[in-house]
Amino acid sequence: MRIGLIGTGRIGSFHAGVLTRHPAVETLVVTDTDPDRAAEVADRTGASAVAGAQEVFGAGVDAVVIASATAAHAELIGRAARAGLPAFCEKPVALDLAGTLGALREVERAGSVLQLGFMRRFDAGYTAARTALRDGVLGRLHTVRTVTSDPAPPPAAYLPLSGGLYRDCLIHDFDMVRWVTGREVTRVYATGSDAGPPMFRAAGDVDTAAALLTLDDGTLVTATATRCNGAGYDVRMELAGELDQIAVGLDDRTPLTSAQPQGPCAPARPWPGFLERFAPAYEAELDAFVRLVRGEAANPCDGREALHALRIAEACEVSRRERRPVDLAEIASA
Repeated sequence: MRIGLIGTGRIGSFHAGVLTRHPAVETLVVTDTDPDRAAEVADRTGASAVAGAQEVFGAGVDAVVIASATAAHAELIGRAARAGLPAFCEKPVALDLAGTLGALREVERAGSVLQLGFMRRFDAGYTAARTALRDGVLGRLHTVRTVTSDPAPPPAAYLPLSGGLYRDCLIHDFDMVRWVTGREVTRVYATGSDAGPPMFRAAGDVDTAAALLTLDDGTLVTATATRCNGAGYDVRMELAGELDQIAVGLDDRTPLTSAQPQGPCAPARPWPGFLERFAPAYEAELDAFVRLVRGEAANPCDGREALHALRIAEACEVSRRERRPVDLAEIASA
């Protein structure tokens, strides 16, 4: 199989290593807006570097992996659809609903394949929690708590391009709430704080956020996120039911210290970032994409799934801005 990779930044570089090691991938063609970066990744992984996206699409590839800047996602998804090429794209499809819907319409018109990069669907902990809930281990679910905490803020230049904390960061939690519980969010009430580094205020973003979500069966969900967690990278999900409760992301590397005398102390090697924490999940999602292209598996996360998560993020932004609860029915879906 011959695959094109567009974007060789942090996640694109990681994907390049995974794809060149995959036994079904014979050739990887990479490009980036920074030619030197693409050349370095190609040299390190054994891929071939080309000048731009046009050259990737003209290289006879069987599929494309899009790991470019978010602003380019929708246009590249459209180009892949028009070329009849299956595409894997990092989240989100676009920074707004209009761009997302436009790209998804192109995919649907072309009858092509689009898989979105919500890697937590391939994490062993989230998968086990989903199974436990469906097997009735927890009984009736009444409360879900999610945490996503980055160890340090991203570069200031990234913030205006990110879409904000809800769309860029919490969107993973929103996807997991739907995927693990099998329920839909009906209402959100969200707030945020920009009391941290001044660059967040300058970008109109927040460095810390919280949202209360109500699911369609009455289950309550709290979702929190911050860019300023000096202890390390912390991603967890807790599910509490009438019979039991379980936690995802709680292990000997979770950057959490107990205040109890007999409780666990600080981890010796806390998770430093998302690539380390979710490396096996990233590999599994790309393997799923290869199998999807080969006709060996169904699509584990299509564009409509990404749209659902984005609608929740959009509702949270409206709620934060207008300081009120927002029903998901207010947010366009088609």
